[in-house]
Amino acid sequence: MTSTTLLKVSNLKVSYGGIQAVKGVDFEVHEGELVCLIGSNGAGKTTTMKAITGTLPINAGDIEYLGRSIRGQGPWDLVKQGLAMVPEGRGVFARMTIIENLQMGAYIRDDKGGIEADIDKMFAIFPRLKERRDQLAGTMSGGEQQMLAMGRALMSRPKVLLMDEPSMGLSPIMVDKIFEVVNDVFAQGVTILLVEQNASRALSIASRGYVMESGIITMTGEAKQMLNDPKVRAAYLGE
Repeated sequence: MTSTTLLKVSNLKVSYGGIQAVKGVDFEVHEGELVCLIGSNGAGKTTTMKAITGTLPINAGDIEYLGRSIRGQGPWDLVKQGLAMVPEGRGVFARMTIIENLQMGAYIRDDKGGIEADIDKMFAIFPRLKERRDQLAGTMSGGEQQMLAMGRALMSRPKVLLMDEPSMGLSPIMVDKIFEVVNDVFAQGVTILLVEQNASRALSIASRGYVMESGIITMTGEAKQMLNDPKVRAAYLGE
């Protein structure tokens, strides 16, 4: 049985700050997969994610979601179609409370009862958010903001969740918590594309992986095999 391709990136080229950061990238994410995109700083991973979500214009190539081109569509259109993003740097609404941030995640929905139930669900996943529900998001720690950014994205009930560097700048304990939640969300049937500098953690929970270097994909394979690949271990796992 072949799985459905939810996201397909073909010959993607994107410039950022006057430099061609992405130089003809191809990859796919199938339904029910957790795919990770790893690589060093400046490889073009975040630029790729911004192009997929419509926050950066594309120079060439195409992005298909559910079999249709989404090139040129804005983030708000994509969220309505089930494509949600947890951005690098979290991007929470600093002057809004935790509960207001979660409500904003559900702005495309009008099922009041379902929204309330999903907020309760987020509080079950992230008990720390429940304790601080009326606190302004900007006054929270980096780890708490990351939890909120994940919860906010999940409030749209996405088919595909894109996550850009969720563990960046967090304490080891908080990194453990974030990866635990990523795994739980994946286990609940959400397809995930994960960009992550912590290659060993990403590959340990992923179905498949892609390695990106200097704007191109240089390697792809089953995540477990890549985790044991000497070249990957030498370049990204410090061995």
